[in-house]
Formats: sequence, structure tokens, C-alpha cells
Amino acid sequence: MIRDFISPGGTTAAQRRVLLGAGTGQFVEFYDFAIYGFSAVAIAKAFFPSENPVAGLLSVFAAYGVAFVARPLGGLFFGVLADRAGRRTVLYATLLCMGVATALIGLLPTHAAAGIIAPVLLVVCRLAQGFSAGGEAVGAPSFVLEHAPFERRGTWIGITIAASAATSVIALVIIMAISEAVSDTAYASWGWRVPFLLALPLSLIGIYIRRRTEESPVFQELQRDNAVEASPVRGSLRGNGVRLGQIFAVMALSGLGFYVLVGYFVTYLQTVVGMSLLQSLAANAVALLSFSVLLPIGGRLSDRFGRKPMLIIGAAAVAVVGLPAFMLVTSGSFGTAVIGQLLLAAALCTYGGGSYTFFVELLPAATRVTGAAISYNVAFALFGGTAPFVGTWLVDITGTAVAPGYYLVVVALAALAVAATTPETRVEGRSGVSAGHRR
Repeated sequence: MIRDFISPGGTTAAQRRVLLGAGTGQFVEFYDFAIYGFSAVAIAKAFFPSENPVAGLLSVFAAYGVAFVARPLGGLFFGVLADRAGRRTVLYATLLCMGVATALIGLLPTHAAAGIIAPVLLVVCRLAQGFSAGGEAVGAPSFVLEHAPFERRGTWIGITIAASAATSVIALVIIMAISEAVSDTAYASWGWRVPFLLALPLSLIGIYIRRRTEESPVFQELQRDNAVEASPVRGSLRGNGVRLGQIFAVMALSGLGFYVLVGYFVTYLQTVVGMSLLQSLAANAVALLSFSVLLPIGGRLSDRFGRKPMLIIGAAAVAVVGLPAFMLVTSGSFGTAVIGQLLLAAALCTYGGGSYTFFVELLPAATRVTGAAISYNVAFALFGGTAPFVGTWLVDITGTAVAPGYYLVVVALAALAVAATTPETRVEGRSGVSAGHRR
């Protein structure tokens, strides 16, 4: 049944390895990002001790956002490499870089032991994480797009991106298990480090799986035709300004929404709503699990109806449910906290069904990874990486618990306006690799 969902005509073993390798890589890569957000309260105490808990959290989320500053640089570096040397090799490097940087966070001394050097080292590790994620976030969807059947591109990319949400559920389960197995004192002392140390062996597993994949057939044809772009940055910027701007605007909402779910709600439930760590993790896990199930469905719907309708309907849905979702989350009960997050997850998956394919499908193959990396990573840096910081700051200065919901609605309305002007990128009735030169 899974094979039929992926492609009604069946898939080759090589194609299935690509999907497994890309999904596994996304799983490992964003496991590392997720555990930082879920461990924000413990990290604040270890690296940013403060009399004011809000100030400590703002420091943690500032360090969280630092990784996103490095994402455009990493995306540019790995994007150029992918467009000049191939997609496959780049995807090994991003996994190794992320695994090492994340494991090192688990080994860092605390502020009490090393003083100011501790948060400085934390920021350095976060920069390395962001540099790696900038290449992975665009490289994996591009790799999948160029292997997937045309009629199932949205479905395949939906499955790939869903792995980054599924990994958050696993990260939540690991953190919940550790927090329940040890005392609060032990968790604050060393328990929070364990999930970070697991990152390195997970990365090595991901690299092993990716080694069994084949290079993108689209890139192979570019090589055979001597059509590889000598200067991917110049080629991306030449004549693609409007497309890059559209990608930026479309992915801004995806970035903000995803990192509100993954990077902010666990802390928000603890500090604003007053739930326990276990309740906050459990409520968020339900939402993220639903996201990982619904996103491939959104992708399949975009394969049937097009990317643009999904963008328009999804952005409108986020604008409608954004504020009510936060109202439900802040009502104080576990059930309504789950329902609020589920509403937001469903709206984001509708939008994501179009956006996650649109941003790599819009650009020509010769400069696909570089061009997408520029716009995607800048959007995620400005809106995704700052989501927890801005949310915490808005609640603090306004005294309004649902203030982040207003922010989400404003960004959704802006994305809706842009989505109405975007071209349809879904390709119908085309087969063969040659079409990849144009799409």
C-alpha cells in the first residue's frame, strides 16, 4: 500500500533507496535541531543563568536563531557544490557536519564551570548546525524531486519533509523518557545532554543509508550535455529575481509555522500556559505526529490539484486558525492544547503540500539547489529561526498570551497575497529526464 501511495505504477529499488536515504537524512538532520528547542529551559539554566527567567529564555532562543544566520551561508556553499559536483556527495557532508556539531553540544561545559566561554562555544556549535542544515534542507528535496515520477513529486517531497517532523516526535519521546527516568536535578545536571550525544551515531547510520543511493539522473544528464552551470550563484540571480522573491515569500510562512510547532510550543506551554514539561512534550508530540502524517497527504493533493491551489487554501487556513489555535493552547487544559496545535498543524500541512515542492520545482535544474538555497534559507532564517524569540518577546512586551497568534496571521495574509501571483509549477503528462532541464 505504501508503494502504491508513492507511485501508482510502482517504483524501482533505486528510487525507493533515494526516498529512504533522503527521509533518513532529514530525520537525523532535524532531530538535532529539535532537541535544542525542546531542551530550551534546561539549556537556559546551564548556559545563561539569570535572575529573570524570560531573559534566560531569550538568550537561549537568540542562540537558537544564530544557527539560522548560518543557514544561508551553508545553503550557498553546499548549493554551489551540489550544482557543480552533484547532489549525492553534498548530502554526506551535511549529515556528518550536523552530527559532530550536535554531539559537541552534549559535551560542552556549563556557565558555572567555564564562565562566558560556555555560551560562546554553544553559539559556535549552533553556527555549525545551521551551516549544515542550510545545505540539507534544500539538497534533500532537490535530490528527491529529480528522482521522483513527475506525477508524484509532491507526494515524495511531502514524505521527505514529514521525516523532519517525525524526528521531532522521536526526540520528544527520548527527552520524555530521560526526564521521567531521572530526578529533576539529574536532568538539569546531565540528563539533557544524552539526546545530543545520540546525534553522532544517528548521523553515521544516515550516511550509510545514503551511500546506497545513486546520483540524480537529472544532474547526470546535465553532465552528459555539458550543461552544468559554471557559476551557479550568477546563474541563479540572472533572470530569476522574481522567482527567488516568490520562493522567499512562500517559504516565510512555512518556516514560521514549522518552527512555532517544533521550536516554540513546548517552551510556550511551560512558561506561558504553566504546564509541566511532560504535559508540554506530550501535547506537542501529538501535533508533530499529525504533521508527519498529514504532510504527505497534502503533497499528494498538490500532485492532483496543483501547487498554487494548495498555497492559496493553506495560507488562508493558517490566517483563519492562527489566533483560535493559540487561544485553545492557552486555555489551560491538556486537551485544548492538543486541539489548538492540531488545527495549526493541519493548516500548515495544507500549505506545505504546495510550498515544499514549489520552492525546488520553480527553478531550472542547473541552478536549482543554489537558487532555492538562497531564498529558502533567508526566509527560514528571518521567520523560522526567530519564531521562538519573537514569540517570547511579543508575550513579554504585550502581556498578551496569544500575541504570537497575531504575528502568525499577519505573515499568513502576506503569504496569501503572494501565493495568488505565483505560477503553477506542477508538471502534467511529462516523463523522461530531459524535462528536468526546464523544471
